[in-house]
Amino acid sequence: MGVPAFFRWLSRKYPSIIVHCVEEKGKECNGVRIPVDTTKPNPNEVEFDNLYLDMNGIIHPCTHPEDKPAPKNEDEMMVAIFEYIDRLFNIVRPRRVLYMAIDGVAPRAKMNQQRSRRFRASKEGVELVEEKSRVREEVIQKGGYLPPEEIKERFDSNCITPGTEFMDNLAHCLRYYVAERLTNDPGWKNIVVFLSDASVPGEGEHKIMDFIRRQRGTCINTQKKQGQHDEFANTMPSAEQEFIFIRLCVLREYLARELTMASLPFPFDFERSVDDWVFMCFFVGNDFLPHLPSLEIRDYQSETRCLNGYLTQNGYVNLERVEMIMQAVGVAEDNIFKKRKEDEAEQQGPAYLTTGQFAPHALGRRDRPEAVQNARHQACDMRMQSNMVKLGVSIRLVLFCVKSLSTDGQFVKTLTDSCVMLWEEGWKQRYYKNKFDVDATDEDFRRKVVQSYGCASWKWYFPFHYAPFASDFKDIKDMFSDFEKDTKPFKPLEQLMGVFPAASGNFLPPTWRNLMSSPDSSIIDFYPDDFAIDLNGKKYAWQGVALLPFVDERRLRAALADVYPDLTPEEKRRNSLGSDVLFLGKSHPLFDFIHELYRTESNEVRNPTPSLCHGIQGRLNLDDDPILPDNTVRSPVPMLRDISQNTAIGVKFKDPQYPDGFVFKAVLLPGAKIPSKVLKPEDWVRGNGQSWRPQLGFNPNRQQAHLDQSGFRALGYVHIYIFNIINWWTCPLCYPQGVCSWPPCCRALPVPPYRDEQDIVLLS
Repeated sequence: MGVPAFFRWLSRKYPSIIVHCVEEKGKECNGVRIPVDTTKPNPNEVEFDNLYLDMNGIIHPCTHPEDKPAPKNEDEMMVAIFEYIDRLFNIVRPRRVLYMAIDGVAPRAKMNQQRSRRFRASKEGVELVEEKSRVREEVIQKGGYLPPEEIKERFDSNCITPGTEFMDNLAHCLRYYVAERLTNDPGWKNIVVFLSDASVPGEGEHKIMDFIRRQRGTCINTQKKQGQHDEFANTMPSAEQEFIFIRLCVLREYLARELTMASLPFPFDFERSVDDWVFMCFFVGNDFLPHLPSLEIRDYQSETRCLNGYLTQNGYVNLERVEMIMQAVGVAEDNIFKKRKEDEAEQQGPAYLTTGQFAPHALGRRDRPEAVQNARHQACDMRMQSNMVKLGVSIRLVLFCVKSLSTDGQFVKTLTDSCVMLWEEGWKQRYYKNKFDVDATDEDFRRKVVQSYGCASWKWYFPFHYAPFASDFKDIKDMFSDFEKDTKPFKPLEQLMGVFPAASGNFLPPTWRNLMSSPDSSIIDFYPDDFAIDLNGKKYAWQGVALLPFVDERRLRAALADVYPDLTPEEKRRNSLGSDVLFLGKSHPLFDFIHELYRTESNEVRNPTPSLCHGIQGRLNLDDDPILPDNTVRSPVPMLRDISQNTAIGVKFKDPQYPDGFVFKAVLLPGAKIPSKVLKPEDWVRGNGQSWRPQLGFNPNRQQAHLDQSGFRALGYVHIYIFNIINWWTCPLCYPQGVCSWPPCCRALPVPPYRDEQDIVLLS
């Protein structure tokens, strides 16, 4: 799961973890495209064994990009996904394993977040269409002319959910893609490819980590090779999204400095400290739980000395120590809220200095300020315009509140009444009354909220929209012991019923979608057409809490029992849970073993010799619709050719099994090679007048490329913004806000840790 705010904080706090990728580009000769030769050493001067791809981070930007025109159809989307994977493969060049994981059915706790996102997307789509129609109508009524509106079917990104035909087609296309690359690309010749598609339960990143955790025989070693094959280091970067490496080994160096504490009453263990640090991050925000209102990461280190030990060990949590640290934070909650309010006030400036749309601006255009001719008249005009804007805001606010009145006259929470002023006296009482509609003195209810705050199984979810306070975590030692074991995930179509709004019902079978819209449906209350969003102290609606009803699993299953018989054979197949698939080419040592399974039609689950596959262990079984050598692989995309001379083979793969209660120890693997330290004393000190600049590639001594005068003359016929791969910057249109509508700029990049106007180069 991607947490942009966390990455932004991490990259600002520990800037040296970031290294820009050196990317070799394919060339074109006489109209013929020459692909990158990925058999050559990596131009980043470091070799990687394994590449793990969380595919949802690829699927979304390829199907509905923000920085370029959207693909015209599904076939173009698939080709875009292939090209994106190719580009990542060219940068990393894995030598052993490529693991592609697509989000499958998620646990109930995650489904609630998915439900919120999909309902929001549907609501925003409807509102966008309505607003567009309203504006067109106003223009036409005032005598204006608008050309006929082009009818274009809007791509519903909600189809990127397990169980839809789109995801089934994507899995089919990726099987073809893997077979084609294993057959025709020399860089893929010796690698093993794992495809965990949407039919396999679990989120992509969780499936990846589970694979790594279970492959105890696999050590992820990185061999650095300095000074070889550097001919592509000086390639001029293009104006497209760049990629970066996050060096986890350097992050370990930073954390070792920050977390190491002397004079502890117990032995210091760096690995345990890192585990505790990660555990505390869960409380700050994740996809399964709303974050605690007051907790901040820095509170951990200050309280560790009092704990007489660590919070976690090999994934197990010491609840007594968690309670101690929560109570310590709880004592300071009042001051934390007040300090947070003061910090916000300082960032916004004094009360008389307005910000945002009411901020002071020079008269005239931004780049050509006008001289003031009559200060009093112009000030009056500006004041009148400001009053009109404020009046418009007030009118819209009144209309919104009127619209939010329910049929029984009860006021529904809106965007405006969500703030409970946590920095003022009585904040806890206001919070529980406003958010939960209970009195803060109701100890039993607060204990129930705390007891629900934890992820226990596939079926579990937090049944509230808001989190408790740190100070509410009292007497929790024996609170989280009764977990339901051996629970099962939803089936794909069941998950669609749990996360989709009625507007996306077209992705479901007819009788199933009828349950979302029919007034006679027993679960119609699960699918409201409109719902309120509580800003909950945030600035933007997308940060707020969508006040949707929670899905009752028992009622949902009871309603689906009546429509399950209506499923077609194809729909039943899409509604079943699948398996990972392992692919490899003819030259791989494991090829003959797998080929023999198909020749003998062996239905027995087999465990191959780990030495044949870089130590990877697991169970193999025949695929139902296999990719086989010498068999033609039909292209599912009309614009791509069939593979007539296929040399790849695919087989079902299951991770190795472990006995109940097996503990996966959170320690470094035996024989793990720790990279040499790279941080220098000056990396810990800032403010010397120099902007920190991420290095290019893993070699800090790399020579940078420069254009000579002939190069500048060659580019002199056009104004072009050069993306300096050495420096992380934004274009003038979005500097310093970090938001831009100019597609070639950094809009798609993460917010940079530092900006320097000198990094912007304009050739003319």
